[in-house]
Amino acid sequence: MADMSMINRLLVLYALLILCHAITPTQRFLGLRPRASEPQQTEQQIPSEIPPHEPAAIEELSQRCAVEEQEKVQCGQAGITATDCASIQCCFNGTQCYYGKAVTVQCIRDGQFVVVVARDTTVPQLSLDSVHLLGNEASCSPVGITAAFTIYQFPVTACGTKITEKDGHVIYENAMTSSYDVEIGPLGAIMRDSHFKLLFQCRYSVTAVEAMVLKVDGTPPLLPVAVSGPLRLELRLGNGQCTVEGCMEGDVAYSSYYNETDYPVTKVLRDPVYVEVRILERTDPSIVLTLGRCWATSSSDLLSLPQWDLLVDGCPYSADRHMTNLVPLNDTSGLQFPTHYKRFIVKMFAFVDQESLTPLRETVFIHCTAAVCLPTESDRCEQKCSRQRREVSLATKTSSNSVVVSSGKLVLVYM
Repeated sequence: MADMSMINRLLVLYALLILCHAITPTQRFLGLRPRASEPQQTEQQIPSEIPPHEPAAIEELSQRCAVEEQEKVQCGQAGITATDCASIQCCFNGTQCYYGKAVTVQCIRDGQFVVVVARDTTVPQLSLDSVHLLGNEASCSPVGITAAFTIYQFPVTACGTKITEKDGHVIYENAMTSSYDVEIGPLGAIMRDSHFKLLFQCRYSVTAVEAMVLKVDGTPPLLPVAVSGPLRLELRLGNGQCTVEGCMEGDVAYSSYYNETDYPVTKVLRDPVYVEVRILERTDPSIVLTLGRCWATSSSDLLSLPQWDLLVDGCPYSADRHMTNLVPLNDTSGLQFPTHYKRFIVKMFAFVDQESLTPLRETVFIHCTAAVCLPTESDRCEQKCSRQRREVSLATKTSSNSVVVSSGKLVLVYM
């Protein structure tokens, strides 16, 4: 820990000699809308400091600066130039300097951090009200929260900041993290929220100040599923995509499917996974496909742990806050034999270690027990689902007329 008198002397010298541009105070950068007299720009302008021969950098900056007009938060002083705006890691559209879809760390010359975290920093989007600093003091709360950004401003000596001295610099280092919900079932635990961790620094000397983002941990995308089941049943994943304006992805998802060469397929947390189980090589319109239990495991062994239920007795697992959605099928579904199919939509998740409650970087497999039913007067082969909580089966049940079909591998990839 550096001697505090030494730190104070350095801060005074820094205030006299600092060459960096001043950053607007909290009261200024909380102006959320441009003034009515300012012309509205629809095209994002890229600062001239980005070399034209670096298309990847230009594309990344363009995406970061694509903030909706009503969500822009002013960065820097009014009237700031494009060059000065770029120097403090912000975006410029010709008239306005504003924060981009990322994490922006700035060091004010009077010895304060400004940290602005965008909702779009992670995929899926970060829940801004879950973000917090290491320190628990009241002064460590955000100074501003909008739908798209959370804004912190606090002294570099507060909120749990660690202070060190190296090579003529006083280094102030802090960390920010997010909380996330964990759902715990009888056979495993999962999460669907982004898990965010940010390490950042301000370095002060008598002539300069540097803001550094050391590391950002976001949460991840996940991967695929597809699958050939036993002889006459198959579990596969729909990959149909919208190609015309106004199209709804759910309407076209089952128009095409992943094949073996497409795997692994990356999915992001909470992205929909379109699952279909179907009967193969049968043309009898009277038979009905029924599903029993559908569940996920972290290995291809359908009895391995951890596990997470998706369907119980053919119905969505009610203890899951993001319950599986059953897709109704009838004569208008465009299928020759709609009773030969079952479809459902799962919101992607990651398995979580039940002791540490940390996400596991593992693979995921989906399994379903299925059977072919022949309707009779007493049994119409209908599966009726109620909202009442159902008991979870602790073992995979397979009767003499049911089989298990499994998906291909889902690979968890953290962004």
